[in-house]
Amino acid sequence: MRVEKQLSVFLENQPGTLAAMCDELAKADINILAMSVSDTADYAVVRLVVNNPDEALHLLGNAGTLVVDSEVAVIEIDNQVGGLGELARKLAKAGINIEYAYCTVAANQPKGTLILRTRDPRKAIKALSK
Repeated sequence: MRVEKQLSVFLENQPGTLAAMCDELAKADINILAMSVSDTADYAVVRLVVNNPDEALHLLGNAGTLVVDSEVAVIEIDNQVGGLGELARKLAKAGINIEYAYCTVAANQPKGTLILRTRDPRKAIKALSK
């Protein structure tokens, strides 16, 4: 478990904008490790965890893209029935609210990766370490 910097990138909700952003990151040798996209009528919020968040923040900001950073908890979670519920119960017991989360795991893999946004990611990690 660790705290990472996540970027929230605001892109126009139209074909090609995500591809263009990804191309710019790739040209700078920035790898996307996790991604979530939420859309509205005109814009999409693309949440990214990348291997070089400071460089990505600078690159996207200089290109005129609205981007903000925040801290998230990155948690390896067992790929088993009830695993996410157990994690959520531990956080609830510690009084920690999950603002949002995204994760994935392949069906045949023993673990997945959960990106978790709370008010205090370090407190969340401490609660889950108990």
